[in-house]
Amino acid sequence: MARVLVTGGSGFVGTNLVEHYRLRGDVVVNFDANPPQHPEHGPLWRKIDFLNRAELLGAVLESDPELVYHMAARTDLNGKSIDDYPINTQGVANAVEAFRALPHLKFAVFASSMLVCRIGYHPNDELDCCPSTAYGESKVEGERLVRKNAGSAFPWIIVRPTSIWGPWFGTPYRDLFTAVQRGLYVHPRGYRIRRSYGFVLNTVFQLDRLAASGGGGLAGRTIYLADYEPLELKHWADTIQRALGARPVREVPLWALWGAAKIGDFFKALGFPAPIHSFRLNNLLTEMIHDISPLADACGATPYTMEEGVSLTCDWLRRYGK
Repeated sequence: MARVLVTGGSGFVGTNLVEHYRLRGDVVVNFDANPPQHPEHGPLWRKIDFLNRAELLGAVLESDPELVYHMAARTDLNGKSIDDYPINTQGVANAVEAFRALPHLKFAVFASSMLVCRIGYHPNDELDCCPSTAYGESKVEGERLVRKNAGSAFPWIIVRPTSIWGPWFGTPYRDLFTAVQRGLYVHPRGYRIRRSYGFVLNTVFQLDRLAASGGGGLAGRTIYLADYEPLELKHWADTIQRALGARPVREVPLWALWGAAKIGDFFKALGFPAPIHSFRLNNLLTEMIHDISPLADACGATPYTMEEGVSLTCDWLRRYGK
């Protein structure tokens, strides 16, 4: 049995990581400011303030993990400046400081984000970043702090999850499943858009493989997390539609979507939620394909196809979706 710490284990990917190690019989603990989503994870949760250095250090030393996944973060795009995301900056620095004190730590995984670069930007190397949001800026700074403060104190890797979807997810990809289920999702007519997406149980498999192999030759590097084959959005939406027994996905002219997006911009500016707005539509239309070859070489074939992932996700929606 391994001793595993998942920070942010009440979040989306964190919940799936905690469940993976719980079912495997390992000793797993979840440090999170929020209670767990999964009804069976209550005994594994410890409420932690990541901005309190002394509290975090004491809790980390007490749990004495061999493997750490630092997933704790603020992930919304509503912040106006990097100062609105202290858990992504100072929280990361506090975590690295605590992990340096661990006597038995074998490997640490730090979660960043693909939004260290704007959608559509292709970085030249691991350090080339081009964020377009305050959230993205905070993740760039978090990466810098890991590289600076972790150094060679313990083996680590930084992972940038792309668009990950599956059980226990939230906005925006759960919204897409719900929209397809209700017959509200529409696709731009004639557009076949490919994206580097990842089914979350494949992501958990990849993370476990990286940790078990000490990084699979990638320790100290920064890599993207996604399924190895890009996903085509219309095909994905049609697969979801069939799995949910919903009416067929409609395709509409692009001009109609831009009109709806402008209306959404108006309501968004007033502080109201908008299912579509210009930022979201522009992201939808932009192909986003990352180089996943280092991950594929290190981890090997993943266990789930896109169709199997959709089926498992729809089963989860029926069981826990409400």
